[in-house]
This record gives sequence, C-alpha cells and structure tokens, in this order.
Amino acid sequence: MSKPIVAVVGRPNVGKSTFFNKVVGRRVSIVEDTPGVTRDRIYAEAEWNGIYFALIDTGGIEPDSEDVILSQMREQAQIAMDMADVILFMVDGRDGMTHADQEVGNMLRRTGKKVILLVNKIDNPRNLPADFYDFYELGIGEPIAISAANMLNFGDVLDEIVESFPDGAGDDDEDSIKVAVIGKPNVGKSSLINVLLGENRVIVSPIAGTTRDSIDSPFAWGGDEYILIDTAGIRRKSKVNEDIERYSVIRAIAAIERCDVCLLMIDAEEGITDQDKKIAGVAHEAGKGIVVVVNKWDLIAKETNTMRDFKREIEAELQFMSYAPSVFISVKDKQRVFDVIKMTKYVAEKRAMRVPTGQLNSLITDATMMKQPPSDKGKRLKIYYVAQIGVKPPLFSFQINKRDLMHFSYARYLENKIREGFGFEGTSIKFVFREKGEKVQ
Repeated sequence: MSKPIVAVVGRPNVGKSTFFNKVVGRRVSIVEDTPGVTRDRIYAEAEWNGIYFALIDTGGIEPDSEDVILSQMREQAQIAMDMADVILFMVDGRDGMTHADQEVGNMLRRTGKKVILLVNKIDNPRNLPADFYDFYELGIGEPIAISAANMLNFGDVLDEIVESFPDGAGDDDEDSIKVAVIGKPNVGKSSLINVLLGENRVIVSPIAGTTRDSIDSPFAWGGDEYILIDTAGIRRKSKVNEDIERYSVIRAIAAIERCDVCLLMIDAEEGITDQDKKIAGVAHEAGKGIVVVVNKWDLIAKETNTMRDFKREIEAELQFMSYAPSVFISVKDKQRVFDVIKMTKYVAEKRAMRVPTGQLNSLITDATMMKQPPSDKGKRLKIYYVAQIGVKPPLFSFQINKRDLMHFSYARYLENKIREGFGFEGTSIKFVFREKGEKVQ
C-alpha cells in the first residue's frame, strides 16, 4: 500500500530541516543509511501511533534576494499542492508574518488540501509574542506554536497530521502492477509510455492524478494489467543544479510511493549522474522493485564490450542496489522496449515471492558454517531462527542472542547468501533482528 505524503513548506531558515531531522532523529522514522546515495536527506518514512507516512523536506534554498525567495517558495508550495496529502506550512515566530508568508499562504489556502500552520521558534507557548496572532490572518486555521529545536508540541503536530489523512489514503488497486517511470528531465520517460500505449493500440484517457503531479495510464500486456505512472511534471529549471536535483527528486517521490516497480531511466550519453543516484536512493529506501532502463542506446558507438562496460559503470555508481537488473533500449527506434515490461513483471513477482521457512533456515545454517558469525569480548553472535514475515519488499526476521553483535558486514553477507539461494532480483531485502524472547512489535 502507498503511504500518505506530508510536505514541509516555508521560507529559508524558519526551521523546516530542523523539524524534519528531529522527527527522524526521534526514531519515529524508519531510515536506512545507504552509503553513496545522498548527503542531503529530504525524505524519510515516518510512523506515528502505528500510522506510516512519507515525510518530505522542501527546504535547502538559500537565494540572495527577497524576490528569489518568493519565487522559490511558490515553487515549493506548488510541489506540495501537487503531491502532498497534508502540507505543513512553517513560519518564523520571531520574525513575525512576512509578505512571502502571505503570498504562499494564499496559494495554499486555495488548494483544498489540509494545511497545518506551524509557528516555529516559540520556546515558551505561555508567553507568545504579540505578533503571533497576526498569523490568523493567513486564513489557514489555528496556528500551532512549536519549537523544532526543543521538540515542543511535536506530539500535538503529529497527532493532527495523522488525523488529517484522507479516507482511503494508501489504498491501491491490487490487481494491477503499478509502474513508476522515474529519472531526471529529458531521458525519455513520457516517450517510453507513449510507445508502450501506442504499440498495443490501447486507447486510454489518461487519468490526471488529483493529488500528485503525475499521469496514470492503465495498460494491458501479455494478459497482465499495469498502471503506468509518468512523472510528467519534472522539468528543467534555469536555477542552480542543486535546485534542479532537489525538485526532481521531490516530484519523483510521490510516484515512487505509489508504485510496485520503478523504471529508473538513464541517459546513455550522460551516464550515471548525481541526480540519478538521488532518485535511485529514494526508490531503494522505499523498498520498491527497480529496473534500470538505459535509453538512447542507439546514440552510443558500439564496440565488443560496450554494454558490459556500461553495466559495470551502473554497478559501480549504484552499488547500493546491485540487485537491480538493467535493460538497454532506444525509445526512438523502439528497440527492446517491451523487454522493459517483461523485466517489470519478473521483478514484481520476485518482490512478492515467499521462501519456505525450512529451506530458509537450512540456507542460513549453511551460511554460518561457511563463515563464522562475529564475536565481541568473547561473546559470539548466535542465530536461532529465521522467518520471512513480509513481502513487497521481502522482509526477514532473525531471532538472535544479541543485536549489537550483528555487524553490518555480516548482515550483508547473509543477504548475499539469501539472494544466491532464492534470487530476489530487482528488489531490496529488509531484515529485522530480535533478541531471544523479544516480542514482535
């Protein structure tokens, strides 16, 4: 099931990133530290009272002039309006209400989306500044006084967030394989979808997403039903590269959250870019199926090992998701385009695969005999029992004697052994480690 999306919007230096990081640091979020993905985390999966949602920080803009601040804030607000179920509009309680706050507040008020107004940097809610009440003029609702630095009133904010999710948020059509076509601008995302729809003579009226900047197109092929999600709103901007990357990633998150399999499109001429890595990292952390689609292969001069060398580049640059298969295509020449759908179905099946418990424990026993578990201060890691407790993505529960003894390198070794034994091509694998006697949460 897809998760509701919560976006944090506001001027620079009002505390958006502090709020985001505090929520993550409080461990209400489930975040995987993936080396080489991104330093500047803007996305996390969060949980409050058993309800999961995607939290997005639209911050990080440091423009030089007030005019640029306003234009960038409008862009943030537009992104939030396009894709978020709930918008957190953060303002600075010390500065008071500004013209930029009023402009963006007017935009947000007209969206019809749930907007929660957070007045940050209020260290003592019993002694509010005189201009605090000016924020009522935004017409968004009752402002909530918070201190992101001190985590003041965080519980109230998170309560209101989860209570504001629309009915049916996270519901999906389970009969269809949902495929998000993601990537940086101008790699051929929309062209790929047009070729897939046109080749099958399927006449489809694209269903415009009401809450997200994407276009959904139902699609049938080989007896299977698909929903193709085109992140059509990603466009190149005449801003600095960091802004381009940030907005492209933010817009891709909504599509990633809703899909089963991501098609990460790469420009063969440009190779793997930092923007590709950031978008790939989001899909990996979300536990989605991933197929790397290298487009414009017709433009590459071929030698004997050209494709092999490019695959090695993919493995080196995207080593955190080495499980992802790659397909080399030319949308323009319609070369190997339907190999993408074949691989998509294959990955979707692997992501939903279950492993028999007996075979799984036998494999883990053999793995521990081949490579002894780590030890510390004379105490060695013991693995008592392993079971697969979830799919989409595959989730494995390990019952062990002491969690601190499970080193990252040994967990990676066990993952590799599970992949060798059972496959799981195209999907991440998640582990949870529980000490003996610990209750399942």
